[in-house]
Amino acid sequence: QVQLVESGGGLVQAGGSLRLSCAASGRTFRADAKAWFRQAPGKEREFVAAISWSGNALDYADSVKGRFTISRDNAKNTVYLQMNNLKPEDTAVYYCASSPGVLAGSQLFEYDYWGQGTQVTVSS
Repeated sequence: QVQLVESGGGLVQAGGSLRLSCAASGRTFRADAKAWFRQAPGKEREFVAAISWSGNALDYADSVKGRFTISRDNAKNTVYLQMNNLKPEDTAVYYCASSPGVLAGSQLFEYDYWGQGTQVTVSS
């Protein structure tokens, strides 16, 4: 089992920044890819960003490219999402996810462990 706990969400004005963290516990010895997804009210959960186990392979949704940066610190079992120039359309619950492979992409089915989510609200 892998437990994922997100933190760092909150309320921010448009143009502002937030840094989300996702701390893993349990089977943290497994080499896994991690990702961030988000879900806005009334919408399906969507991919935001992914990072390989090594940190060398990154993938972003087009809507966040150039504004969001995913990173990880394997020594701390933590993955981060730095979000800059936030827009009202970024408002959602943000979820951290872990994949059993060292590489993973943008599809939900690739991930087998999920956190409870952290709310991000961007006001205009």
